[in-house]
Amino acid sequence: MDKCKFSVIVVCLNPGEKLLRTVGSILRQDFDDYEIVVKDGGSTDGSLQKLPAGENKIRVVVKEDTGIYDAMNQAVGETKGEYVLFLNCGDTFPESGVLQKAADFIEENGGRGIYYGDTFCEKTGVRVASPRQITAFACYRNIPCHQSCFYQRELFGDKKYEPAYRVRADYEHFLWCFFRAGVKPACMDMVVANYEGGGYSESRENKKRDKEEHRLITKKYLSGKQRFLYGLFMVVTLRPLRSFLAEQTAFSGIYNKLKGKVYR
Repeated sequence: MDKCKFSVIVVCLNPGEKLLRTVGSILRQDFDDYEIVVKDGGSTDGSLQKLPAGENKIRVVVKEDTGIYDAMNQAVGETKGEYVLFLNCGDTFPESGVLQKAADFIEENGGRGIYYGDTFCEKTGVRVASPRQITAFACYRNIPCHQSCFYQRELFGDKKYEPAYRVRADYEHFLWCFFRAGVKPACMDMVVANYEGGGYSESRENKKRDKEEHRLITKKYLSGKQRFLYGLFMVVTLRPLRSFLAEQTAFSGIYNKLKGKVYR
């Protein structure tokens, strides 16, 4: 396969059965013009050996890396697709028509950029809406999950993830695309990925790091006035309480439905 429409990247290290779950959801896609690049950091749990034998859509790259973002950078360099999507190990496509719907949308809305949708959070059992339009405020507040974003591959030729950001390198890259590369992301009204939840960024230590990296990155791309006004708005609208409700199974469904209506 010299070229294809989509490269779906799965990075892993000793992933166990999660790798098969993720890869299986990709292989069930109706759309055929894609490849799967499994970037492995040197697993010793036998998970790679359980991948379907003889499946020509899967390419496995085994190479040592310094962490998830370094692994993602390495994986992009191995891709042949016009667009790339990072599907974390353990996450899945919700149904067999995701790639076909994305291909149709891109065909209708051509151009250089990012195409994104919503994410279904398996931990809370609700659909998490992405902003219907990306603005400077949306970049400050809530960008789409990278699992639900199709990037034109050339964007990673101009700018790769910065591994110095341990939790938010994907956030920093998205802001670079919007503010520096002039990309106008387009929203697809569909769920692109099921997010497993409970990942690296959700530990107590990394939540603290997340806040600090958010401060550093927004300072890099937003003016002092913007950061002050957006931060004030978040305080006035009780962001800590809203975040708490969004994470609680009993309230997350109602909260995300209301958020989706606001976005629309």
